[in-house]
Amino acid sequence: MSWKVFAELVELKAKTASVFPFVLGMAYSWFHYQQVYVGNMLFFFVAMVLFNMAVDILDNYMDYHNATDVHEYKDETNIIGREKLSLPLVRNLMIAFIVVSAVMGIYLASQTSWVILWLGMISYSVGIFYSAGPKPLSSMPVGEVASGLAMGFVIPLICVYLNIYDLAPFTWQLMGQVLVMSLPAVFAIANLMLANNTCDLEEDILNNRHTLVFYIGKKAAIRLFWFLGLSPFIVVTVAVIIGLVPWLVLGMWLIFPVIFKNISAFSNRQIKLETFPLAIKNLALTVMLYAILFVVGALL
Repeated sequence: MSWKVFAELVELKAKTASVFPFVLGMAYSWFHYQQVYVGNMLFFFVAMVLFNMAVDILDNYMDYHNATDVHEYKDETNIIGREKLSLPLVRNLMIAFIVVSAVMGIYLASQTSWVILWLGMISYSVGIFYSAGPKPLSSMPVGEVASGLAMGFVIPLICVYLNIYDLAPFTWQLMGQVLVMSLPAVFAIANLMLANNTCDLEEDILNNRHTLVFYIGKKAAIRLFWFLGLSPFIVVTVAVIIGLVPWLVLGMWLIFPVIFKNISAFSNRQIKLETFPLAIKNLALTVMLYAILFVVGALL
């Protein structure tokens, strides 16, 4: 397996969705508690990336197995069929990544707080059942919510508590504050999934995948795409006002015209190869700039 094929199998280009929420968790810990355990962060980062890659392998693996014969997805589109990858190799690679990341997570929980174990179990459950099982979450109308919360909220929450477990108790108030801080990432990640499902509606129907777009229709999906795409700007403004994030985060408004333009273009045409990259760009711009401004603001 070449590096290029491996990168596509684990969807390396999409790792923005987990890396920058991780950075947000560290920035929040420093901004509010002036404490970051670098060792814990490095350990968790490796475990997180390994599991994220395992989930993407599982997604491709299950899509390959579940593809119907009424179109050419299995042999022409899916990376496993298109590159004629060995199924045992793909399966064993996925299992190895899951086991190693789980062992690392259990070790982290044993050295910090067992709250981390419970949060990790939630993440693993969502990640695995997102693609696996008789009714994967990705083929149901909850895929956007599951992916947005698991990656945009739970990752920062784990990061925060790995840094402050010895300073503050794990409370509903803490969860609520981290949730509000994380909402721009939650919305952006959910919106990418929504855009993907909107572009793939016809193909998903052929594969017996009934996503949110199937139930609400494309017109409503586009309206939701607008809401999720623009809401991060409102959320960060409110978060600055209530003191959850540094004032520098208001610099997010600088990219508002670009985000608006991309949303408008996608609204006009939902073509996977043509306009879906605009949704990827919006995700990257939103979470990357938010994380960078948060880090700089926290350090200042």
